[in-house]
Amino acid sequence: MQAADASGIIANLAPAPGYAPGASHVPPYRIRREPWNTESYAAIEENPFLSVRANPLSTFSIDVDRASYSNIRRFLRDGQLPPPDAVRIEEMINYFPYGNAEPRGEHPLAISTEVIAAPWQPKHHLVRISLQAPRLATKSLPPGNLVFLLDVSGSMMSLDKLPLLKQAMRLLVNELREEDRVAIVVYAGSAGLVLPPTPGSEKDVIMDAIERLEAGGSTAGGAGLRLAYDVARRGHLRNGNNRVILATDGDFNVGVSSDAEMRRLIERRRSEGTFLTVLGFGTGNLKDSKMETLADYGNGNYAYIDSVDEARKVLVEELGGTLLTVAKDVKLQVEFNPAHVRAYRLIGYENRLLAAEDFDDDRKDAGEVGAGHTVTALYEIVPVGVENTVEVREPGELRYQQPATESRPRGGSELAWVKLRYKRPAEDTSRLLEVPVHATRGRGTDDMRFAAAVASFGMLLRGSEHSGNATYADVIALARGAMGEDPNGYRAEFVRMVERARELGAVAADAF
Repeated sequence: MQAADASGIIANLAPAPGYAPGASHVPPYRIRREPWNTESYAAIEENPFLSVRANPLSTFSIDVDRASYSNIRRFLRDGQLPPPDAVRIEEMINYFPYGNAEPRGEHPLAISTEVIAAPWQPKHHLVRISLQAPRLATKSLPPGNLVFLLDVSGSMMSLDKLPLLKQAMRLLVNELREEDRVAIVVYAGSAGLVLPPTPGSEKDVIMDAIERLEAGGSTAGGAGLRLAYDVARRGHLRNGNNRVILATDGDFNVGVSSDAEMRRLIERRRSEGTFLTVLGFGTGNLKDSKMETLADYGNGNYAYIDSVDEARKVLVEELGGTLLTVAKDVKLQVEFNPAHVRAYRLIGYENRLLAAEDFDDDRKDAGEVGAGHTVTALYEIVPVGVENTVEVREPGELRYQQPATESRPRGGSELAWVKLRYKRPAEDTSRLLEVPVHATRGRGTDDMRFAAAVASFGMLLRGSEHSGNATYADVIALARGAMGEDPNGYRAEFVRMVERARELGAVAADAF
């Protein structure tokens, strides 16, 4: 990859607070916002290390969104390091396919675990907990009742918005079957139905409707949502895949609907069996947190489309995962064994944390998993006997509790016990899966080491206080040694992204 144009980069970068020349790695840089740039991201407060004695349970909702990774790629391609709050490490890790075993038997999810030494702090362990949904070919998917809700407001004029959206839709249309039905609703100053429900076999009709789309006007997202859901309801398939697919830059700046009304609408239609997928496009006014939230309300997923290749990944290669939910309200709860684990830290998932009691509460909403999706969670753990590597706030001695010790262990060699709750898409009662995590570790599989490399990269981009002695060079070396087969070249592209970030960091460091 060519070296970055220093003059172009420096004009848009400023050092993050706390940066000191000579550090082992270059932390992220804040983007100097131009007046027209109204992009927004929800603040992320990184998970700390927690004492197992004080907090033996870690509970969270899973997340299958991958938008953060492609958005980071867009920043790097445009010559900027991403703002820290744009970096959601769990979405970076979950962007990649892994070779997990598929589920067998009655459950739609399989759990696997693995333990290695943490690359950035070898005295610590790194635990990987993976969920795998069944991989389904397009021909095996149930009939689709798909309603595209397309933002054609004036903010969608640029090449990376509506023109890219039209290219993405053409890719999806080519995957449709005769039993699928597609409708197109657009919204700008007002909302309208530009294509009534049409069989997937009538590709010329659908393509013609796509070709005639033009951008202009202000945004009335609320009105568009109502119309799209009404169209979906009229065409509801009892045993089909009923879904609204919203494509936008997220700029819902005009409309009769408040955010609260929009949420109630999405959740009501979710309860009726119509889910929501959100596709983000473009730069300058991307409303990342709003789009992620809308997808969460709708039992769906959120992807950011920065290129035709990403559109192909989301809408062709991973079509089943994007459009077909196989498990909803998926929650994980991990109990750590105090005989072996002194402290732990969940890497990522900061906006998915749940209270321990929420795990058994079937009224508590959580994340969804689509066909073929892989979900990975990484924990960095401090083994018993390891001192002075991190600050851990321990409770004082307790009179009535008798914690396990190495001389009086509970659970044998188990580091932790993993519990998974999920519901089938049409059910309201959860089912439970449980597996142990054993205290054995080795060099690790390619998948494990690659996931560790992605996590380390995310921590560097965020300027994490927990990144240890990691550098971009370390991440590159670790990823290159864990490439595996990489049939689609995603891991090779990751290495190029880390190299790009290293170049940008070096240029910015030289400038200050």
